[in-house]
Amino acid sequence: MFQKTSFTTLIVGVFVVYVLHTCWVMYGIVYTKPCENPKFENCINPYLAGKPRLQLSIYTALRPNADGGHTLIHEEEDFDVETKFERIVNVSLPKKTCKNGTLYAMVFLHQAGMSPWQDPRQVHLVSQLTTYMIPKPPEVSLISGEEAEQLKRKPKGGDSAVDRPVSHWRSRLTLNVVSEDFIFDRDFLPSDVHRYLRVFQNGKKRVYLPLLFVDELSNRVKDLMEINSTSTELPLTISYDTISLGKLRFWIHMQDAVYSLQQFGFTEKDADEIKGIFVETNLYFLALTFFVAAFHLLFDFLAFKHDISFWKQKKSMVGMSSKAVLWRCFSTIVIFMYLFDEQTSLLVLIPAGVGSMIEVWKVKKAFKIQVIWKGVKPTFIFGKSDESERRTVEYDTLAMKYLSYLLYPMSLILSLMVPFLTGVYVFGFLFMLPQLFVNYKFKSVAHLPWKAFMYKAFNTFIDDIFAFIITMPTSHRLACFRDDVVFLVYLYQRWLYPVDKTRMNEYGLSYTEEEKPKGKAHKD
Repeated sequence: MFQKTSFTTLIVGVFVVYVLHTCWVMYGIVYTKPCENPKFENCINPYLAGKPRLQLSIYTALRPNADGGHTLIHEEEDFDVETKFERIVNVSLPKKTCKNGTLYAMVFLHQAGMSPWQDPRQVHLVSQLTTYMIPKPPEVSLISGEEAEQLKRKPKGGDSAVDRPVSHWRSRLTLNVVSEDFIFDRDFLPSDVHRYLRVFQNGKKRVYLPLLFVDELSNRVKDLMEINSTSTELPLTISYDTISLGKLRFWIHMQDAVYSLQQFGFTEKDADEIKGIFVETNLYFLALTFFVAAFHLLFDFLAFKHDISFWKQKKSMVGMSSKAVLWRCFSTIVIFMYLFDEQTSLLVLIPAGVGSMIEVWKVKKAFKIQVIWKGVKPTFIFGKSDESERRTVEYDTLAMKYLSYLLYPMSLILSLMVPFLTGVYVFGFLFMLPQLFVNYKFKSVAHLPWKAFMYKAFNTFIDDIFAFIITMPTSHRLACFRDDVVFLVYLYQRWLYPVDKTRMNEYGLSYTEEEKPKGKAHKD
């Protein structure tokens, strides 16, 4: 009654449902239903529609409730909501802050000519100007071998200030105000905006005060400055710009998500990677990045699935370069360890880790290795090759012989000029060439896993886009473009050597051999 559904179709279906659900959720975040009839009693009108004279005042305090006093650091008289600006002010630090303490900024938007502490129609937010983070490790000169001054001052024995989190100064304070005259419907008031909304009764109308927002996502690790006992004054860049209601709601959700990650143990540096994606990328480009990332994960999964299926059924290594498989396993593991050490984005790291495990398994299949355990001691048994496989090995060895003429001089040069990992990336490109040579000698590409290749090809072009978006080492970024060249050569060979039923397929058999009757011929 029901047709059998393949696993691939099921996964693609789940993926499509996930993307559609995400689109619906995102639409619910950025879209707010307005009050259609302004005279309706459920409508909440904007205070800014009356064009009031406003003033922006910023204070610093040791506590978020201003207990213990506050200090005015900046004022914007005749504040214009539509005019963006950037100001740099020098902030005097209290002694408690210099001694590994904290400091808060209190931002007030109030009526011009009136004290914010006495204005009943003021809005204010509190933002922390300091954060705790482990100081950057001391630098050591690789040429002279001299240690940095911080390392020389480090006391011997026990914990030192270098090992403990210390107070750092957030040198940027980014402010936003929703400038559009949006009329809220009380029955459809978004919960994320509700905490920023202050409403008062003006006659028969309900009016909400300006929506003031402090953009915490703009606080980046690169802008932090370490505070020490000698710091008496530090610069603070105050930036202001308008923001749309849709972007405000999106920013609130992202800010809450980053805060939740920090509560679960993410450090300031971990959260900074996520902040960079949102702050340094256009929102429309960010939406495109999400869809590209989703398809990247889908193609990664499908490529792994078909690659595993291909090698699981493979009984012969005819037409396959075993040396290329071995090198690919080695280089994949080295690259994964490097990416892990560099704290690369998980979107790059997880597929690299899974790929490393698959490459190890492929080496076992390629060399027909059997592992027999005698207690805790493993014994490795290597299978034998047939005549066709030995012919492939001859071509593979011949390719490596030609390649060695380029490989040995380059190894000497790279050992003197570049780090070990850069050599791995370069040799990774060179060790892709033996498979191309084997294809040329056999005049066939039928032995290659083309389904897995196609999914990897899609991901290769996606990686080209991600190379400029996601945090990754430069060498890995260049490797993405390296793979493009190799794949184009594979495509050229597929066009040059079309499928021929007389040629061997990936299992070392031709189609004509497969079609021959296996039983004995009938005698008339």
